Amino acid sequence: MKYEPKILRQDFPILQQQFKGNQLVYLDNAATTQKPKSVIDTLQQYYAEDNANIHRGVHYLSERATEKYEQARKKVQQFIGAKETQEIIFVRGTTEAINLVAQTFGKKNIKAGDEIILSTLEHHSNIVPWQILAEGVGANLRILPITDDGELQLEQLPKLINSKTRMLSIGHVSNALGTVNPVHEIIKMAHEHGVPVLLDGAQSIPHLKIDVQAIDCDFFAFSGHKLFGPTGIGVLYGKKSLLETMPPYQGGGDMIREVTFEKTTYNTLPYKFEAGTPNIAGTINSLDWNAVQHYEKELLDYATHALQEVPCLKIIGQAKEKVGVISFILKDIHPHDIGTILDQSGIAIRTGHHCTMPLMLRLGLPATARASFAFYNTREEVDKLVEGLNRVIKLFG
Repeated sequence: MKYEPKILRQDFPILQQQFKGNQLVYLDNAATTQKPKSVIDTLQQYYAEDNANIHRGVHYLSERATEKYEQARKKVQQFIGAKETQEIIFVRGTTEAINLVAQTFGKKNIKAGDEIILSTLEHHSNIVPWQILAEGVGANLRILPITDDGELQLEQLPKLINSKTRMLSIGHVSNALGTVNPVHEIIKMAHEHGVPVLLDGAQSIPHLKIDVQAIDCDFFAFSGHKLFGPTGIGVLYGKKSLLETMPPYQGGGDMIREVTFEKTTYNTLPYKFEAGTPNIAGTINSLDWNAVQHYEKELLDYATHALQEVPCLKIIGQAKEKVGVISFILKDIHPHDIGTILDQSGIAIRTGHHCTMPLMLRLGLPATARASFAFYNTREEVDKLVEGLNRVIKLFG
């Protein structure tokens, strides 16, 4: 059956809007994806029919909400190929998931003089938590460099891993350049030295089929809002053997077994890491995998060739393996000006440093413009982007 994005787009109400007389062209999917009607309806139905706290009530609404909440956990487990539901921790998003690992596993296992390996490609959310940990315990960060094309210099990794290395945390896909990192090789290399690996999967989960057991990562973090779901919900996957050794991240309801003023004993996995009332409504959504990777690859190729025809446009990041992200600069026109002018035609892109300031410093750029694609984007939208960029050039002479 032929993939029909124009038909699928009808399930996304926001994409039907017009702005300033123009049909919305939404090309900021790396920041957040739009939501299908099924997700919106599920949220509305929960608050209208099922709203109750989970795990604590014996009444019907609580039991029904609890059942749906745990069904969602099972769907996530199956979606990412985890071994069991106890390995699925619901958090607020990728950022909280990484902070959880840094402040629990990290504090327990990383001491003064130890080392943590990151890469130049990382989002701030996969830099700052480790910096805070390193500063607190006296550890050091080691950085895996990149090439001018935006690919990791993988041959440098064996030189970075040593007897002091305690953690390797790396993005699966770059949010700024779209680079798909060779995580199988990275993880194999790290595990040969007994080093656990956390993957920031915020950008890979919408584009790639994820099987955490096949990848063999120790932790995997992602956000619902980048996967066509609601904001305020995310997932930390962790190998059960590691999660069981980690102390709680936050204290409060549902993460406890028994509380006295003298001592508290903690709940079992996964509830040990889920203190307080969670985003119940945000978890009760289907996460069906759509076979769209081939279409997205074709769309990325089409957009890359189309943008290369725009005069004076330079694409930043030429990795051989990429997903639907194209960062670019245009002559000496500031990216913010590009984004502002495109917005006047209803074209939404992202401009700035994309929360990757070390990467921008490495590339010698203050900022880029970024178009990022999802399975509901079309070639016609790419054409409108090209038309808009040509108008920008004409306006700036």
